[in-house]
Amino acid sequence: MGSGNHPAQRLERRWAPRYSFRTDLEIEWGSAVLRGSTRDISTSGMFIEAVDPLWVGASFTARLTLDRPVRLECLVKRVEPGHGMGVSVVASESESQKLYEGLLSLLSNTGS
Repeated sequence: MGSGNHPAQRLERRWAPRYSFRTDLEIEWGSAVLRGSTRDISTSGMFIEAVDPLWVGASFTARLTLDRPVRLECLVKRVEPGHGMGVSVVASESESQKLYEGLLSLLSNTGS
């Protein structure tokens, strides 16, 4: 039993706290618009539940369905077939960055 890539070790590498948060989103990938929903989010990423997830390395724009839409540039980091995908995120514009940070601040203060 060496020190290989054990799944529990992979989870321990997360540096940003994750918050359970569910909202619908649109995945803008090329000319296609796919649908999904968030399961959890953090400052560095989120898990998107989707019937047909993209593949590791795929990039797309996600638009969270909130009172004020938040656009995020995403990169697929891992895929759970039949469940969805873990993605890294970067806000695509300064207004979206403020809204995303505000959402995370609200979630951290409510203990969600």
